[in-house]
Amino acid sequence: MPFSFRQLGAAACLSLPLILSACQSAPGAPMSAAQAAPAAIPDDVIELREPELIANFYPATTTDAPGPAILMFGGSEGGLSEGVARDAEALRAEGFSVLQISFYRFEGQEQNLEMVPLERFDRALDWLLARGDVDAGRVGIFGTSKGAEAALIVASRRPEIEAVVAIVPTSVSWAGINWDFDGRVPEASWSLNGEPYPALPYGDFDYQTGLYSLYANGLKAVGEHEEAVIAVEEIDAPMLLICGGSDALWPSCPMAEAIEARAEAMSGSEVTLLAYPDAGHGAGGLPSAALDPETADDPLDWGGTRRANRAAQQENWPKTVEFLKETL
Repeated sequence: MPFSFRQLGAAACLSLPLILSACQSAPGAPMSAAQAAPAAIPDDVIELREPELIANFYPATTTDAPGPAILMFGGSEGGLSEGVARDAEALRAEGFSVLQISFYRFEGQEQNLEMVPLERFDRALDWLLARGDVDAGRVGIFGTSKGAEAALIVASRRPEIEAVVAIVPTSVSWAGINWDFDGRVPEASWSLNGEPYPALPYGDFDYQTGLYSLYANGLKAVGEHEEAVIAVEEIDAPMLLICGGSDALWPSCPMAEAIEARAEAMSGSEVTLLAYPDAGHGAGGLPSAALDPETADDPLDWGGTRRANRAAQQENWPKTVEFLKETL
């Protein structure tokens, strides 16, 4: 029987909001719309609030134009989150123009992560490519968690993309997220031309491993849903994948390894995989703020510890910047 969140039972439904709330500082992890609210927008950032494009554009601080640009978005938190804005600011300081988009959960958009049009990403990419201050031959894409899922799918469809950064990624397109928890089986996460994009259903829920079990058990049936496997061999651009070996939201390292293996087996583009055994779902992105020694080593609901996640970020953020500079 297809999974619905009502099947978790009363105890799991009570704990689920705690899990989601605890994930708020992990890049791309689920959080409430209020928690995903953006910080104050700098004066030189262009706010786009069109029906088909809700985004903030961070023009590069360098004077060299046209220059490289990055299409960037977070995960299931949706909206224009502060965490993604922070990464966008850091990247534009490195010479990149960055378009941070909301693909869902902003005012006027879908509030459940279901049937989100992939054309929304196309519209954002086309907007970037058309700008005079952007070199259309040097445009990358950067996504985290569910955003990494979207980034890989979009890159497999759009040959204009010259670099892919996918943090705690997935090798498949998953069923969506019904935040109403009303017992309805979620639809596909994405749509294309108004039709559901192929999606792998969730697996059985295990109370011991929580949300992770939905994905880990779902992967056991991937052989029956080959259409849901992301066609990474169609991506023309080099890929940088970052994963946490202690990820407790979904098995990002096994899925990253599956991406790497498929690309190699099917003569796809070069894949660089950075795996951090002790880090969790917050393994990538700009390093977080200084640690509180009293909580630095406490286990996190989304995997790893703050210390382990920050150590991974400190190691891979410079490599992420270097990768983008080399490829773009």
